[in-house]
Amino acid sequence: QVQLVESGGGLVQAGGSLRLSCGASGRTFSTIVMGWFRQAPGKEREFVATINRLGTVTYYADTVKGRFTISRDNAKNTVYLQMNSLKPEDTAVYYCAAKIGYQVPTSRSEYDYWGQGTQVTVSS
Repeated sequence: QVQLVESGGGLVQAGGSLRLSCGASGRTFSTIVMGWFRQAPGKEREFVATINRLGTVTYYADTVKGRFTISRDNAKNTVYLQMNSLKPEDTAVYYCAAKIGYQVPTSRSEYDYWGQGTQVTVSS
C-alpha cells in the first residue's frame, strides 16, 4: 500500500503561482512513478503531468506545458508540481497518483494509488 497526501492548494489570482506537494509513504519512493491529475466541476479527471522514478523523464498535458513543472525529491519522498502563469481554467481539485513499475503513463487507469486531492482556485 502507498499513502499519498497532497498540500499546497489555495486561491490565487490569474497570472500567479502555486506549488503543490505530495508526500508518499508505505513503499520505497524511488520505486514509484508519480503523476498529477486534476478534476474540474462537472468534468472528468484529466492528466496533468508525470515523472519517472529517477526524475529524469517527464510528460505534460498540452494545456499546461511551459507553465507547470513536475519534480521529485526521492530523499524526501515527495513529488512537486510548480504551477506558474495560472489561468482561471486551471481551477480544479488536483490529485497526486502513484504507479508501481517502470512505465510512465498518462492515463489515470494506469495508476494504482491516489491522494485525497487539494483544491486550486484561480480567480480572474
